[in-house]
Amino acid sequence: MRVGVHKVLMNSPADVSGLERLIADGTIRPEEIVASIGKTEGNGGANDFTRALATLSFSIALGKHLGLPADDVAKRIAFVWSGGTEGVLSPHATIFTRSDSEPAGDKRLAIGIAVTRDFAPEEVGTMAEVETVADAVRQAQAEAGIEDPADVHYVQVKGPLLTPAAVADANSRGAKLVTQDPNGSKPYARGATALGVALALGEVAAADVNDEAIAKRMDLYSSVANTSAGGELKNCEILLFGNSSKAGGDLRIGHAILRDVIDAEGVRAAIRDAGGGASDAEAVAIFAKAEAPPGGLLRGRRTTMLSDADINYERHARAALGAVIASVTGDAAIFVSGGTEHQCEPGEAPIAAIARV
Repeated sequence: MRVGVHKVLMNSPADVSGLERLIADGTIRPEEIVASIGKTEGNGGANDFTRALATLSFSIALGKHLGLPADDVAKRIAFVWSGGTEGVLSPHATIFTRSDSEPAGDKRLAIGIAVTRDFAPEEVGTMAEVETVADAVRQAQAEAGIEDPADVHYVQVKGPLLTPAAVADANSRGAKLVTQDPNGSKPYARGATALGVALALGEVAAADVNDEAIAKRMDLYSSVANTSAGGELKNCEILLFGNSSKAGGDLRIGHAILRDVIDAEGVRAAIRDAGGGASDAEAVAIFAKAEAPPGGLLRGRRTTMLSDADINYERHARAALGAVIASVTGDAAIFVSGGTEHQCEPGEAPIAAIARV
């Protein structure tokens, strides 16, 4: 396996010109594309339809090259979008390809992909989602050829939240939901999928995870999960990244833990980890989570992230962390997603880096 990583910039959620250029010049072969992770310029909330527009646009474009209807492209390729490009964050997509290759002789970047079944509204944010995601993570790890969970550095999960239509459907059937609030369902949805990652990788004990723990027991977490929830999905898509002795190429992945949204050293640590300890490793792509500091206090200084009635705290956090990462890498095309339920300890956040070695 050889994994290719290609970043394309976007002028709008419907802009596929960057992808088309890479296909036209032979950099990317459409049949080798397996996934895309990107940022769109929506609000990141339950009513952010830029994510669905981006998926449709990329599916239509690739369908012309693959000879497939757009719906079939979306089943073949995993599209993960996070809304919200506040501050310096630049709308973009990172395209992943996978091709045959001889092993490099050292562990190199590998990717495994799994897709769950669709979830009923009453299953979102519950143990049904946790256990189903855990099974899918194990499948993705096996597909990636990664035997040791310690070699897994980043697990991206995108799953459903409760849309108004989903809430109405459940209520019509008398089904119990974790919440009636679509935006309020995001912590449960993100938390359940993160706990699924933690359960699969042995980061938490199965006996400790139950419905009452989801979005409440924050001492249970994964250090490598990066989970998002959107209204454009009913199932969960799992993209697992790690280093495998069976993989070839010149890329590796590493991770670190950000102690807060201004932790520049945490960014450097992730890049060093990807580069095998090299301080001058070339960062190819960065994937991080952003969270407001507990109580709004950032290293002893009061912030208004949690008390601003005009701007959601996730947007504050994404903007702050995006600027810090860009200051280290010199690249504003960064995947920064808000909300860290069960993703590192409270106040901290995971960051993963892919580097060329």
